[in-house]
Amino acid sequence: MGDIDFQAMEFAYEKHADQGAATRARHPVVVVGAGPVGLTTALDLARQGVRVVVLDDDYRLSTGSRAICFSKRTLEIWDRLGVGQRMADKGVSWNVGKVFFRDQEVWRFDLLPEPGHRRPAFINLQQYYAEGYLYEQARQQPNIELRWKNKVVGVEPSNDGVTVSIDTPEGAYALQADWLVACDGARSPVRKLIGQESHGRIFRDRFLIADVKMKADFPAERWFWFDPPFHPNQSVLLHMQPDNVWRIDFQLGWNADPVEAVKPENVLPRIRALLGPDAQFELEWVSVYTFACERMDTFRHGRVLFAGDSAHRVSPFGARGANSGVQDAENLAWKLKLVLAGQAPATLVDSYAAEREHAADENILNSSRATDFITPKSDISRSFRNAVLNLARHHPFARSLVNSGRLSLPATYADSPLNTPDTDAFAGRMRPGAVALDAPVRGAGGIEWWLSVLDSGFTLALFCGDQPPPRDTQQALQALRLAAVPIKPVLVTDAQCDTSACPADLAHVVDSEGLLAQRYDARPGTVYLIRPDQHIAARWRAFQPDAVASAINRATGRA
Repeated sequence: MGDIDFQAMEFAYEKHADQGAATRARHPVVVVGAGPVGLTTALDLARQGVRVVVLDDDYRLSTGSRAICFSKRTLEIWDRLGVGQRMADKGVSWNVGKVFFRDQEVWRFDLLPEPGHRRPAFINLQQYYAEGYLYEQARQQPNIELRWKNKVVGVEPSNDGVTVSIDTPEGAYALQADWLVACDGARSPVRKLIGQESHGRIFRDRFLIADVKMKADFPAERWFWFDPPFHPNQSVLLHMQPDNVWRIDFQLGWNADPVEAVKPENVLPRIRALLGPDAQFELEWVSVYTFACERMDTFRHGRVLFAGDSAHRVSPFGARGANSGVQDAENLAWKLKLVLAGQAPATLVDSYAAEREHAADENILNSSRATDFITPKSDISRSFRNAVLNLARHHPFARSLVNSGRLSLPATYADSPLNTPDTDAFAGRMRPGAVALDAPVRGAGGIEWWLSVLDSGFTLALFCGDQPPPRDTQQALQALRLAAVPIKPVLVTDAQCDTSACPADLAHVVDSEGLLAQRYDARPGTVYLIRPDQHIAARWRAFQPDAVASAINRATGRA
């Protein structure tokens, strides 16, 4: 069975009961936009029992490859939502990148040099596949209602919700939402409807994207050229995609005419200069883009929340756009769920804005620096860049200055108000606010990876070593599941630990290669409290129920 042509799919408009209701319908969450961020938000909420209406003014998924680089962290989020494996199976996995200056390689880097991770550093996958897989997963969720050809034309926030006015082919209607999540892209109609805008920097440069179908023996790596002989004084980026499609980005310069640049007679010579005059290929898709680094001042406006490109936008170098948007969705979903369930105050949603605005600033900083290095705007800047590239061939110190795009990494919420500060000494990266690292484990039901243990709730991991915890500790751990905000306790043991006397319903996994304890700097007795979005909330060297209770209050905004 071949792949579905998601670019050709069209979704019929359907009239919904809300449109003819005598009283205005009210929904817990309305998501605007059925792109990767909107669908991820809806899926995450739906899997936690929240009913979601998704409105989209179109009747199709995206066309053209658009965003293609999806990071390890994004795949881990999609794993939890049931689509990660499908993305990985179709995508082209890669860890290695190469940087060239003129006709010589100056640096090779590996983004995932250590073993023991389920997912690669990145996959390349056309956005229409990512959207298609998310759409098919959403269609199977009874808690998600997708409404195509439903255009939002009015947004009226109030203290306890939002009134949304919608145009359809059969006329207008309105509904109410407890929360409205705008995932409607960089031009965000919702943002304009509430009188907000983004601020930042527009870069005076243009790039040509060409998707080329061909058979080539290039490896699955990220190749970036500065001032290559086939495109002098500019830069070029090459990526492999599925289906023998290759993404090529050509820097054009600010003065390039975007209308003329996409004409085949102007595109084909550029591609032949790179591939050779006898190369056989087909041009699948071509576009010209100008990029910006900007964001809204705040991502929360009462009961209206912004995620993805509607909240923040970056240049494509570093693959920080779609990946950051998916991480917005994961950060937001569990907080809305707790608020809607009455398990947390509405002020918990303020931490979404604080944490993801911090992440956006980090992405904008890295993206701006990369763009300045790739497209220098003065002779001095170009001389500095070229000197760095020449030195990088032989001197490791210079390689840290080479910037062809600092590739996407998850943000660490080091200053989050939800963190419980350390009171014990720890080494390593797993500090409060950091995203949990994966490692191979063995568990019931064929569990093979640590992150698959961490579902959509809070988890308390107790590292036991070769001895099970005392009975009173086991009882205290079991009681956590009955707390106001339930916590799932998990014992992490060595292979030789005998847990046969532990309650059958007390989950445990075996740290099969010792990598989990190593990555978490854990010794017997160490405890980690992990949030529903798999970020570390707190850690201790010994289990103390009162400390855990205090930390969960803080992590849910009840401190």
